[in-house]
Amino acid sequence: MPKTVLASPTLSTPNGIMSHGVSSPAGKMVFVSGQVSRDAQGEIVGIGDIRAQTRQVLDNIKSVLTQGGASMSDVVKVTVFVTDVAEHYSDIHEIRAEYFPNEYPASTMVEVKPLVQPELMIEIEAIAMVA
Repeated sequence: MPKTVLASPTLSTPNGIMSHGVSSPAGKMVFVSGQVSRDAQGEIVGIGDIRAQTRQVLDNIKSVLTQGGASMSDVVKVTVFVTDVAEHYSDIHEIRAEYFPNEYPASTMVEVKPLVQPELMIEIEAIAMVA
């Protein structure tokens, strides 16, 4: 679905793979519950490796979106929960750039301790709009 990335001239440029906001015409919304780095067998992928965990989380989101008739390009908002923002911010955004190459979604990143299991370093939820 067409979406418009919002960039306010009164704000600084976002520092990462995100936008100030996104507007989208009315359509079907797909809400993706917070995804962690578990594979199809329920095993944690990438223990101790934020890049591997982020990639698995985004692959999981992509899978849920597909089931809802959406794609990563339809994502208008993500909320990222991470156990150490300062240490992992750059690595997370480097991997996010592979999944969101342009027209970045609106994004919030929050540091939390802990996630549902101590080996988990990141959880991401998403909202997509499709025609």
